Amino acid sequence: MDLSNYREPKPHHLRRVCWCVFNATIFRCFPGTPLRFVRNLFLKAFGAKIPWKSCVYSSCKIWAPWNLEVGHFSCVGPNTELYNKAPIVIKDNCVVSQGAYLCTASHDISDSAHPLITAPIVMEDKSWVAADAFVGMGVTIGEGAVVGARACVFKDVEAWSVVGGNPAKFIKRREIVK
Repeated sequence: MDLSNYREPKPHHLRRVCWCVFNATIFRCFPGTPLRFVRNLFLKAFGAKIPWKSCVYSSCKIWAPWNLEVGHFSCVGPNTELYNKAPIVIKDNCVVSQGAYLCTASHDISDSAHPLITAPIVMEDKSWVAADAFVGMGVTIGEGAVVGARACVFKDVEAWSVVGGNPAKFIKRREIVK
């Protein structure tokens, strides 16, 4: 591997610098659920698509708000990381629990220049990524699916299934009891 010629593309460099400063200072000064409206306003100002009734905790680290779409009544919990060099779409009634890491980028290990590669992550309605789980680039988490705590997901998760482990494997079908 020869990284001497590696150059990261900088199409959004100024916007990224502004967001980093804003996120490290002002955004984090509005903790708690009651102040979610203020945080959502800030995220909207930086290009995120997020409704007022969704919640992104102030300790969440977001790489690029302009690549974030959150649906109605969804929650991105404390100390989560959204490395969204490509879009992350979190649809309605979803939860990303504390410490989870959603990663839309990696490097091509077969190329000596080690170029960045990206692919979006999609969480369909009513899905849940539990605490400290990792979701890799290009993954779609199906409707109603659950990714167990500390699981590592590198492939799509079928709707209404529960997966866990590293790498994540099917555990059972999810059934909702009323």
